[in-house]
Amino acid sequence: MSGHGDPIPMSSRKCGPLKGEAHVPGDKSISHRSLILGALAVGETKVTGLLEGQDVLDTAKAMQAFGATVEKQGDSWHVWGVGVGGFAEPENVIDCGNSGTGVRLIMGAMATSPIVATFTGDASLNKRPMARVTDPLALFGAQAVGRSGGRLPMTIIGANSPVPVSYTTPVPSAQVKSAVLLAGLNAPGETVVIEREATRDHSERMLAGFGAVIATEDTNEGHVIRLQGQPELKPQTIIVPRDPSSAAFPVCAALIVEGSDVLVPNIGLNPTRAGLFFTLQDMGADLTFENMREEGGEPVADLRARFSPDLKGIEVPPERAASMIDEYPVLSVVAAFAEGKTHMPGVKELRVKESDRIDAMARGLRAAGLRVDEGEDWWTVHGLGHGNVAGGAVVESFLDHRIAMSFLVMGMATTNPMSVDDGQPIATSFPIFEPLMEGLGAEITRG
Repeated sequence: MSGHGDPIPMSSRKCGPLKGEAHVPGDKSISHRSLILGALAVGETKVTGLLEGQDVLDTAKAMQAFGATVEKQGDSWHVWGVGVGGFAEPENVIDCGNSGTGVRLIMGAMATSPIVATFTGDASLNKRPMARVTDPLALFGAQAVGRSGGRLPMTIIGANSPVPVSYTTPVPSAQVKSAVLLAGLNAPGETVVIEREATRDHSERMLAGFGAVIATEDTNEGHVIRLQGQPELKPQTIIVPRDPSSAAFPVCAALIVEGSDVLVPNIGLNPTRAGLFFTLQDMGADLTFENMREEGGEPVADLRARFSPDLKGIEVPPERAASMIDEYPVLSVVAAFAEGKTHMPGVKELRVKESDRIDAMARGLRAAGLRVDEGEDWWTVHGLGHGNVAGGAVVESFLDHRIAMSFLVMGMATTNPMSVDDGQPIATSFPIFEPLMEGLGAEITRG
């Protein structure tokens, strides 16, 4: 989250049709995993579309410290891996910056090799609890020595003779599950992870893509994942899909701006992430999936969004919330331009994101002339239909990138411009938002 320097007020106004291709950034979750699994394969893995944010670059540096060769050549990244169990002992402390995903996955990947590594991060990462990962890693035979409360800096002493593990995750966490599966790679026999509710499955898909023997099934106990240890992982050519959460903004803008036709190529459509697009189709959006394919074990398509004047409000299924939790702010903007009310239940997690997103969006939508009802874990936007949304408000972004981008998208179709008090935080997830939207035809101004 930003918060450094002076605020950057930003405004957007009604614009002509949005046209062209929107090349949004790569998916962060898949970027981390492609580097780590590339380092655990034997031979050269080639990655294009890697998200070159600081979190991912820190993971690339860590893989070099464990003995892999990682180089950027032109537009692609190349990883020469050392094989499962082939990690060397790093000479220095591994700094994972701000990345909880990076540090937890790397701890898992090294915990079943007979090496010692010390991890640290920035002030924020060093406050986060690591016991949720080091507790299951201890079952393999690894030891962790850190600050009180299981916090970084922390030294992991890898297991000399690792044993396979069966572990039920106490909280739904893709990071914990992934750390256990990566540790299981270098343990003999079968490692089993049981989740009470399934979480994002990027690790399982990518492990299978690299040649690991992995199977999943839903049982009475929960979602069960079984991994055979000590495979030889085969290097891959990976095209990192573009981030569906970033794609949401050009897609939603195209639906509400008259005459628009925007193509967003190579979007990840993992069902644990893509709920927004199906919800928009339920509302009557002219949204089509072209060139559907699989890349790196992930479903991918080119997404075409066209102006949709006859959107209808709907009841969003609560079971879809997990697959689109970050997209509700911009969905509520689309709902403003639909006929009738859009009811969004089962979303209490929105209250504890970078901001209270229900409160932040409700305030801004009301200031723009809409009626919004809300409860602890639901909210309803009463849509006014195309051409009837006044706008003309200055809204507070609460240092939340998704709030800021949502209201800038809204201003592209309201009668009067929309302004946000501070657009700085947009850089945390979508640094190219302004030039990308302006390239399609949007009018965004600073100050």
